[in-house]
Amino acid sequence: MPNWGLKSCCKHDQVMFLATIGVYTVVILALWRTILLTPFKLITVFLHEASHAIACILTCGKVEGIQVHANEGGATQTRGGIYWLILPAGYLGSSFWGMALILASTNLLTARIAAGCFGVALLIVLFLAKNWTLRGLCIGFIIFLAVVWVLQELTTVRILRYVILFIDIYDDLISRRVHSSDAEKFAEVCPCPCTGVGWGVIWGLISFIFLGGAVYLGLVILS
Repeated sequence: MPNWGLKSCCKHDQVMFLATIGVYTVVILALWRTILLTPFKLITVFLHEASHAIACILTCGKVEGIQVHANEGGATQTRGGIYWLILPAGYLGSSFWGMALILASTNLLTARIAAGCFGVALLIVLFLAKNWTLRGLCIGFIIFLAVVWVLQELTTVRILRYVILFIDIYDDLISRRVHSSDAEKFAEVCPCPCTGVGWGVIWGLISFIFLGGAVYLGLVILS
């Protein structure tokens, strides 16, 4: 039975899980403005734009292209679909992917599955990409995941789970910056009396709920 009450917490795996999240958070904040984190900033933009694209497809729209720019901007060209569902999907979708990656990092098998799905998604986006920044990003991360996978399977270097967790923690921290244009556009189409800033705060709270829920479920899985 799942240990929903987290009785006898925390065991070794749970402590390592929480400690890894803590260490990654400190490292990311320390290196926030350095070039070392640029690839992860761009992959976060990619997840944001990919979430817009998925929402468009699920609401019977058509994705005409995805762009990720070197200045950490991005754009998704869509046609049709339900606009008021596509707009918040970028921010909330990033939070969802972050939660999924946290849970995937708790087990080697699920980390392999997550890495495989991530690789397939990168291949798809590689063919949808409209600029070389995004193409280069996709190629670079595919090679990076392949190297980590080979190390995981053929050597004693077991870092796949921690790479997946690092990508997630960075995604969660960076995605706290609400894309103001998305929130403002959503405020224009939503009949609710709420400004773009208000929707940004609401999305931020939902995102923190995703993060907290993912950590809790991760601890339950590891108990």
